[in-house]
Amino acid sequence: MLLSEHTKNILGLQLPTDPRWVDLAGISLEAILTDHAYCEQKAATTCITLIQRYSDKEKLVYSLAPIVAEEWGHFRLVLNELKKRKLVLGKQRKDEYVNKLIEFQKKGGSPDDRLLDHLLTMAMIEARSCERFKRLSEGLQDKYMSAFYRRFMESEAGHYTLFIELSETYLGKPKVRKRWKEWLDHETVIMKDLEIRGDRIH
Repeated sequence: MLLSEHTKNILGLQLPTDPRWVDLAGISLEAILTDHAYCEQKAATTCITLIQRYSDKEKLVYSLAPIVAEEWGHFRLVLNELKKRKLVLGKQRKDEYVNKLIEFQKKGGSPDDRLLDHLLTMAMIEARSCERFKRLSEGLQDKYMSAFYRRFMESEAGHYTLFIELSETYLGKPKVRKRWKEWLDHETVIMKDLEIRGDRIH
């Protein structure tokens, strides 16, 4: 799967990652791999939570079950990369980006509204992760690591698409598109306010 230079046209993201982030990430390889590992771990556990919470929704359950295994497999791949390079898995840090996304979820309202925001939160995380992995695949000097992150980029693009498709299955395209536009606008504000740090994926 090839992503064009105009990421916003594919994922809808309105603000590209600052090019300085890739340079910082290349310097802090142990830190970025540590954060990446925890991102994959949290993606797997969040999919498990969604399956448990919405067990009555068959398509969701059977679509996310293999994603759990895939994300956990990614966690192991990153762990192996750390070990191979004689680097150490550091401590999990607070994910300010994800926490700000969660704050935007509708806490009241109907169960459908809450389901939609849960799915769109995951779609947004996968979209931004895909964009970040694309930057790493293109900007890292280490050719092996460039290929390593291209593999993850392609996977995240598929996950983003899946979460949007599940949203449209249960809530309908018009409602999803309206709410997704709100999410994109909110994510742009988050990205403008976040400090550029090379020790984290988001």
